[in-house]
Amino acid sequence: MKAVVLLCCCCCFLFQCFADTNQTAELLVDASQSSGRLISPTLFGIFFEEINHAGAGGLWAELVSNRGFEAGGPNTPSNIDPWSIIGNESSLLVSTDRSSCFERNKVALQMEVLCDSQGANICPPGGVGIYNPGFWGMNVEKGKTYSVILYVRSSGAINVSVSLTSSNGLQTLAADNIIASVSEVSNWTKFKVLLEAKGTNPSSRLQLTTTTKGLIWFDQVSVMPLDTYKGHGFRKDLVDMLADLKPQFIRFPGGCFVEGEWLRNAFRWKETIGPWEERPGHFGDVWMYWTDDGLGYFEFLQLAEDLGTRPIWVFNNGISHNDQVDTSNVLPFVQEALDGIEFARGDSDSTWGSLRAAMGHPEPFDLRYVAVGNEDCGKKNYRGNYLKFYSAIKRAYPDIQIISNCDGSSQPLDHPADLYDFHVYTSASNMFSMAHRFDRAPRKGPKAFVSEYAVTGKDAGAGSLLAALAEAGFLIGLEKNSDVVEMASYAPLFVNANNKRWNPDAIVFNSSQLYGTPSYWVQCFFSESSGATIFNATLQTNSSTSLLASAISWKSAEDQNTYLRIK
Repeated sequence: MKAVVLLCCCCCFLFQCFADTNQTAELLVDASQSSGRLISPTLFGIFFEEINHAGAGGLWAELVSNRGFEAGGPNTPSNIDPWSIIGNESSLLVSTDRSSCFERNKVALQMEVLCDSQGANICPPGGVGIYNPGFWGMNVEKGKTYSVILYVRSSGAINVSVSLTSSNGLQTLAADNIIASVSEVSNWTKFKVLLEAKGTNPSSRLQLTTTTKGLIWFDQVSVMPLDTYKGHGFRKDLVDMLADLKPQFIRFPGGCFVEGEWLRNAFRWKETIGPWEERPGHFGDVWMYWTDDGLGYFEFLQLAEDLGTRPIWVFNNGISHNDQVDTSNVLPFVQEALDGIEFARGDSDSTWGSLRAAMGHPEPFDLRYVAVGNEDCGKKNYRGNYLKFYSAIKRAYPDIQIISNCDGSSQPLDHPADLYDFHVYTSASNMFSMAHRFDRAPRKGPKAFVSEYAVTGKDAGAGSLLAALAEAGFLIGLEKNSDVVEMASYAPLFVNANNKRWNPDAIVFNSSQLYGTPSYWVQCFFSESSGATIFNATLQTNSSTSLLASAISWKSAEDQNTYLRIK
């Protein structure tokens, strides 16, 4: 065995801490075996929330926005944004109706083409139709193949051009035609076209055009790159950045996204499984945008498996920001949670496990943690609702670890739990001082899950070194208190640069580019801490400046060396 010492910078909160050369600091590390304490093997992970278009237009590789024309609501005519028309009123009329073949997605787009390839009203050379710009531009890359799936119905024969073009439609990157007789499209018909890009453009759009007069209906139009993470539909470069964090868990899908401003708009897992065409989607009224829910409960479980990490499912407990179910009426919500656990863990011949198997995953997912709600502890019905969930889940799945929303860091909880949730968003100075927050936490009973932490406000901006240093100090405190802190994750994880609902965030991206903020790189810096050994480290200084340091050792899976990291 070879030991390697990594000397990293000590975490100093004030940038000017050593401006005076007379100031000195001495770090003493006791690296003896008796000094070492094991850090929680699950200490550092990630938290994904559908915020900032993190999933829709981000992690989920679907390129079409509002693919089912449902975002405008169930009543027709409706807003089809961001779809737009190619042509004018003399050449085509576009509207929506409720003629779709999908019972939970009844809205379809109707295109009445008034021009033709011959006669008095001749279509323009490129044809007329509709286009979709995706989520602020589709990233189309030369040499890559894109799967276009759409459902079509028509009153006559069709010849529809399916193309990926530049944002103004003048450059064609890939194109093919759907040609069908009237008998082939008199009823809704699924078509699949594979387009290989002949050029690169990060601001591309999808076009559906024709030069043939008649009525055509479109529904459930999808464009997905074939090159996704492990072939499961996730954008590769974004998942690669998650994998580099070596997360020990992934908490999903929220956050406030789970609650909703109103329960009618909360994330409900049963609406997000099964064939993507049949998912109704929903309007996330907290972060104010529509999601088609292609990134659903199944996909989150799959992502956890692909990352080799533990899923932590946060479900709604009958409470939103503005309304809540009385405890006497909450049992249907309890059953929904039990069904969700069965979907993840049940045998392939069970009621809900069989649906998972039908989606291509006959083996159960390794779901061992669930959180009952999000930030609901102060709500009137939370404790009563929570106890209903706790009893039912423990009765059916005694090994499941149940997380309460109530903070148990200052005094013991008044209800049973395996873990308690702790959230902190604050200034840099406060975050740094919270390195000692868990020094006096109860050493018995449920452990802490610091599932959301970040420096916010003017200290952070859109991501800053000051914020990252303060967070590093806080994480050193969590390392030292990992006997009572089992897990921790930064929030939010992602932000699409075109839809910043929250600042700062760990990873910033657009259709083709991405980067990690300083807070992301601090998380990478701590990625080896989970399951490592922490040693007693003492700082001696002649200054009153706040300093924090830690020393850990771990064995690398790559080269089998044992490393000592001082930070």
